[in-house]
Amino acid sequence: MICHTPMFQRSRRAAAIALWFAISASVCLVAVAKTPPALRPVRMEQQTIPMSDGVRLAATLYMPDNAKPGEKFPALLEYLPYRKDDATAARDYPIHSWFAARGYVSVRVDIRGFGNSEGSPTDREYSEQEQLDGEQVIAWLAAQPWSNGKVGMFGISWGGFNSIQMAMRHPPALKAILAVDATEELFHDDVHYIDGMMHFDEYELNMDLSPAMTGAPDYSLDEKVLGPRFESAPWSLLYLKHQRDGEFWRVPVRPLSEIKIPCFLIGGLLDGYRDSIPRMFEKVKAPLKAIIGPWNHAFPNDAEPGPQIEWQKQALRWWDYWLKNRNTGIMEEPPLSIYMQDWHAPDLHLKNIPGRWRGETGWPPGNVANTTLYLYDAHVLSTDPAKPAAHQLGYVPSIGVEAGFWWGDLTPDQRPIDAFSLTYDSAPLKTDLTMLGRPHALLQASSSAVQADWFARLSDVAPDGTVTLVTGAGSNGAQRDSASEPKELAPDQTYPLDIAMHLSTWTFPRGHRIRLAISNALWPMIWPTPYAMTTTLQLGGETGSRLTLPLVPPSMYAPPQFAAPEPLEQRSDMRSTGLPWPGEWKTERDELNGRTKVTWGGKSEETYPWGKETDSEGITYLADDNHPESSSVEGEAEIVMALKQQTLTWKGHLSLTSDAHNFYYKYTRELLKDGQQIRQKTWQETIPRDHQ
Repeated sequence: MICHTPMFQRSRRAAAIALWFAISASVCLVAVAKTPPALRPVRMEQQTIPMSDGVRLAATLYMPDNAKPGEKFPALLEYLPYRKDDATAARDYPIHSWFAARGYVSVRVDIRGFGNSEGSPTDREYSEQEQLDGEQVIAWLAAQPWSNGKVGMFGISWGGFNSIQMAMRHPPALKAILAVDATEELFHDDVHYIDGMMHFDEYELNMDLSPAMTGAPDYSLDEKVLGPRFESAPWSLLYLKHQRDGEFWRVPVRPLSEIKIPCFLIGGLLDGYRDSIPRMFEKVKAPLKAIIGPWNHAFPNDAEPGPQIEWQKQALRWWDYWLKNRNTGIMEEPPLSIYMQDWHAPDLHLKNIPGRWRGETGWPPGNVANTTLYLYDAHVLSTDPAKPAAHQLGYVPSIGVEAGFWWGDLTPDQRPIDAFSLTYDSAPLKTDLTMLGRPHALLQASSSAVQADWFARLSDVAPDGTVTLVTGAGSNGAQRDSASEPKELAPDQTYPLDIAMHLSTWTFPRGHRIRLAISNALWPMIWPTPYAMTTTLQLGGETGSRLTLPLVPPSMYAPPQFAAPEPLEQRSDMRSTGLPWPGEWKTERDELNGRTKVTWGGKSEETYPWGKETDSEGITYLADDNHPESSSVEGEAEIVMALKQQTLTWKGHLSLTSDAHNFYYKYTRELLKDGQQIRQKTWQETIPRDHQ
């Protein structure tokens, strides 16, 4: 045995980090042989885990099949509502069996009321019930005769969210987590209110319909099973009733400072949840490891765009270190690895983003220099304070589709939206400039209306004029002082706004220009504000409207090295196919009447031994430049389960419209058997607009 503490000797800052580890996170580790152990055969075992109220949760255990008498294993838990026995089964197997073959019991559990887990569906994401159940699941895993008493928790998106949330609750057996594409900030970061502003996409459609389904392979129509699920209220209705931050959004999470166990975080520069990683470095005192790649909302081994990497080997080093006390060397490396994007032309089909990896000892990055560029009357950016001036912008509610459906898509050329924005360009750069962090648009802004949103987009303008979006963010003017206590704007009063754009990296090449674009709409990502208006930016002086860029010199560390993905073992009895995000979409413009329509569609298919599932969603967004109050969304979702003995079809129809004062919500859920409707329920409400 050797007693190991991580040491970084490259800088005084790194030495301080190493000292902290030595004091608070030292563990005695077993030296690891250079030759990896032989892979173990894997078996799948179906279990039910009893809860204190008698409800049993369905679990699939992926187990090493050649355990010696008395041999113990750590458990790895992924805890989701996404129906482990059908919808995610083909995806689950290569992940969980990979860890099981390397000496773990990897466990996939459906939360109560989903798949084959008993009980009624929870009334929301990340409910107190879900978390209480999660604590009991962790305790059950730690108490099994095959367990060494240590549990790790991991997952992407929902599984990453609840891994972070469970770490905040301190279940004794939970020793470390790995969270992919996740955040602790539910109101500002999650998909319901992006940057604090109302958003709607296919996720709402899917999660309004999925709770109505029963478990595979029978998909029972028995009233005791089907009834509570089909009758459960759509979550989108609940979220629409909470249009501001507050207790509803904060109850599922505790302060980041509550996390006391090691956290491995994986994020993507094209994922909407990436900002959580810098926050965790700033606020979590437990050991952290993070990889931020160029990816979208996906695991790094199959993300598009790439370059893809083999993340499971990194995860195995992490789990071996914390759950098996093995010296894998992972804590001797810089805690943060981040992909530095090089310039690339706008391309919705880009397969690999050019760039390179960079290592950092934490956050904020070492040697970062925040450089200020001021907005000038001539629509340029300069490092010298500008003379006083004012720029006005007419509100065009329907602009924005070029910026994507959330902050993170691959996007087309930004010139169409820039034409309806206030834009400010630097002079052609005399040398390359590299950015790492969150740029800030610090605006002095006013509106002629009592409600306005502002959006800032940072772009790279190439010598040929093409404009590539780098990053951006928005600010709800009503939330300028508090997201939990919004209040109207005083017309024509100037307010300071700090728009912290989302985490990004970028090298602006010599000869290119830096562009800041400001608008008051980013539709269909964000629901338009209801009043016609003109907004004004005040320029001039050191406190006038300006942009700050976090620029960095070349890294002092050797770049991290990651292996390319390796083929994973797949289930032969199941197959899953689908359109990659963001699906298929088109824009139609009625110039005569000032109306714009965006239609989006996505489809996936899963084949099981007992039948075939086809999922489809479609959304139609409508905006009217002459009547910004009357925006609308129409959504359709359908899940068709073609079984040998029957075909079951679940349908969801959503209509959401608005005027200046209210949202008008209607959702209808249907169930058909062999084409004949056997069940239907409708929810319909009028909900006041709350500064949205």
